[in-house]
Amino acid sequence: MTDHVVSVGVDLLAQAVADQAAPVSQVDWRPPLAGTEDDLATVALDPLRGAANADALERVLGVQAVLVDVLPAHEAVGLERGEFLHAGPPIAWDRASGPLRGALMGGAVLEGLVDTPEEAAELFEGGLHVRLEPCHHRRSVGPMAGVVTPSMWMFVLEDPATGARTHCTLNEGLGKVLRYGAYSPEVLTRLRWMGEVLGPLLQQVVRATVAQEAPVDVTAILGQMLQMGDEAHNRNRAGTLMLLRDLAPAMVSSGTDPAQVAEALRFIGGNDHFFLNLAMPACKLALDAGRDVPGSTMVVAMSRNGTDFGIQVSGTGDEWFTGPAQVADGLYLGDYGPDDANPDIGDSAITETAGLGGFAMATAPAIVRFVGGSVPDALATTRRMQEIALGENPRWSIPILEFAGVPTGIDVTRVCRTGILPQINTGMAGRRAGVGQVGAGLVNPPEEIFPKALTRLAALTRERAAATTPS
Repeated sequence: MTDHVVSVGVDLLAQAVADQAAPVSQVDWRPPLAGTEDDLATVALDPLRGAANADALERVLGVQAVLVDVLPAHEAVGLERGEFLHAGPPIAWDRASGPLRGALMGGAVLEGLVDTPEEAAELFEGGLHVRLEPCHHRRSVGPMAGVVTPSMWMFVLEDPATGARTHCTLNEGLGKVLRYGAYSPEVLTRLRWMGEVLGPLLQQVVRATVAQEAPVDVTAILGQMLQMGDEAHNRNRAGTLMLLRDLAPAMVSSGTDPAQVAEALRFIGGNDHFFLNLAMPACKLALDAGRDVPGSTMVVAMSRNGTDFGIQVSGTGDEWFTGPAQVADGLYLGDYGPDDANPDIGDSAITETAGLGGFAMATAPAIVRFVGGSVPDALATTRRMQEIALGENPRWSIPILEFAGVPTGIDVTRVCRTGILPQINTGMAGRRAGVGQVGAGLVNPPEEIFPKALTRLAALTRERAAATTPS
């Protein structure tokens, strides 16, 4: 009789052998994604791939993100009147989802382009005096709808070694907020306060920390908050409080009206998601360093606009590979349900792309109370993400997994070979413009975008091979 059985594939077979008292090792093997076999073989033989992926990953892991300024978007990224940034790959008004439309409508009112959201809809339908562009195209990221207008204030992060910069707006909080597509008077009132009071105050404070050669080290805070139960996407409580610790003394001594300082402290301290808008550009800063490495199969961006889900890959430049955004599976607020939820939206999956968020759920088991699932699910998710990552980030470690670094560097070939899709935890916006947040949950990218990226990588591999083959 066989001393030991190795079972590959269907669990039922392993269980049948185990029921006969034979020792069984179950191997979690899956066939490659359909239709990818030839492209996988081509890319696997690319002589550049191994060194290219090692180089791209090393670049990502070498970035240090520090907070160096807070600026209006027209100064930070050159945004002009009538220009709007949005989350996700490129999209026009006619295909824009409800929450993206709602955020754009509110943004147009905020900028004084129109008096009412209804007039804003007509403005965008005409399209003559407005221009939409992805945040990623301006070295920026935006949560949920990700709408940025010229007057909105943005965090500016920098890598001291290279001078490279990335940007993100200030976080509004949860619920009825512009990034979820809400545009009611209280939403616009809050945004005006952020533009008139919070932004200028933070600019003064951040510049003071830089002048004292003690800028906020966002990369270091991310490492600390993972030790404290945050995963830096939907749980940022520890990160927000550490940021407040670093900024509060300078805020108090800034000379600003004490009532305004107190209001700002209350707003930041009462908004557990405030640090998310620093975590996101920190991740983008790192991943941008890994771009444009010929032969690299590493994903450098995952992003959604509420209609399309897109990825960009190091070895394929700025090209987007897109498919339909999916509706998250999770928990709903109040009486909302699946019919109320819009498909996945936001640039915030940049956190997962860097190894945080859904990839780091093992370090934040409490997140399951917000997005659904169980604690064992959270641990299993991080272990599963290790199978599609090129390596680990030693700066960002997970205590419960013996301080292993978070899985970093999503590999297109590993996704196609294993069929394991990246795990994202996310908020859910209402399907209709103006509703706001309706829940939070777990979601995966559409499967077909990875074979699309693989096909392009294979084509580039063949082109390089043809160029070096003697005629």
